[in-house]
Amino acid sequence: MFVTVAEVRRIAPRMVRITLAGDDVVDFHHAGADHLVRLFLPVGDDLQLPTSADWWTELQAMPADRRPVVRNYTVRRIDHARRRLDVDFALHGDSGPASAWACAAKPGDRIGILSDGARYQPGDADWQLLIGDETALPAIACMLEGVRTPVHTLLEVKDEQDELDLAGEATWLYRSGSPGTRAVEALRALPFPPGTPYVWVAGESALATSVRRYLVNERGIDKQQIYFCGYWRGTPSTTPVATEKKREPVHA
Repeated sequence: MFVTVAEVRRIAPRMVRITLAGDDVVDFHHAGADHLVRLFLPVGDDLQLPTSADWWTELQAMPADRRPVVRNYTVRRIDHARRRLDVDFALHGDSGPASAWACAAKPGDRIGILSDGARYQPGDADWQLLIGDETALPAIACMLEGVRTPVHTLLEVKDEQDELDLAGEATWLYRSGSPGTRAVEALRALPFPPGTPYVWVAGESALATSVRRYLVNERGIDKQQIYFCGYWRGTPSTTPVATEKKREPVHA
């Protein structure tokens, strides 16, 4: 569906909230806190969207100079009555097409969106462990607004400029070394409560995989209790690139 930028608001020095509006948003089924939406970003002034169920094949058949760039982002908030949804973008300048678009976005700009569903399923877990970096902040912020069990939240970010006011307590970890290093250090010092946990971890690929490996191999958490996803791949000193782990092109 086509949507139009209705509002652009900086919520942190390196994060912008973009409100998208469109009549079809009223029919958008929001399935959970980490619901992803595929964004179709225009190349040049022309925006053409695939129209068939086999949208990926149709997209690849488009001429390269008119083919939209596709990235996945989290639906931060949806207002069906007003036909609006919010998407929060972690900004890193022009080093990625989605960040470049978000940095320049203004009311009236048009993009396309397609629902990609949600994966956050804590079920009847006794407690939760939520871990991520700045790209996972929108999803974790949503989770904290609705969590009903004890929860530990670890957020590995660049520095204090990435911190946001959240609905629950969080431990902010400033990156040092490779992604995931500070998160695993914090986990080693964290006493786990009794009962069955549910773990949700996402962000840079090495962060997600190293956290999962530690929890399974050293803390004995069942793999089935852990959802993990690499949203991007890189290091703090390199240009982030989208990964295709779990889902196709994601945050960039």
